[in-house]
Amino acid sequence: MIHAVIDTNVLVSAFITKNRDSSTAKVWGAVLNYDIIPMYNEEIIEEYKDVLHRQKFNIPEQLIKDAINHIMVNGVRSERVLSDDFIPDPKDVVFYEVAMSKDDAYLVTGNTKHFPKKPIVVTPAEMLEILRAENQ
Repeated sequence: MIHAVIDTNVLVSAFITKNRDSSTAKVWGAVLNYDIIPMYNEEIIEEYKDVLHRQKFNIPEQLIKDAINHIMVNGVRSERVLSDDFIPDPKDVVFYEVAMSKDDAYLVTGNTKHFPKKPIVVTPAEMLEILRAENQ
C-alpha cells in the first residue's frame, strides 16, 4: 500500500469529472480500494470541507461526507514536518509538510508547479504509474 496526501484539487476534479477514466477519478478509486492510504491532519480536513462545499462545484453533500469519513476512518492522521522549502501559496504548505511526515509517502496534486520539484510530489497520472509498478 502507498501512503499519500491527496491535494484538494485532485478530489474536486475526481468528484466533478464526467470521465470515470480520468487520472483523478482513478486515484480516488485507489483510495476507496485501499491501494492508497490517505494521510491527513485537521487543517487538511478543514480545507477539504471548505473547498468541496463551494457552490460552484455542486458536489453532493453525501459524497462530501462519505469522502471525508473514508479518509478519516481509513487514512493516517499525521503531524506536519516543518520544511524550509519554498511553497508560493501558504495554504499549500500543510499538504507538503504532512506528506513529508512519512518516509516513502507522496503528495498527489494537479498543481505540481506549486510545490518543490521533489520525487514525493506527483501528478495523479504519475501516482497511477507508481501504483502499477508496485502491483507488478
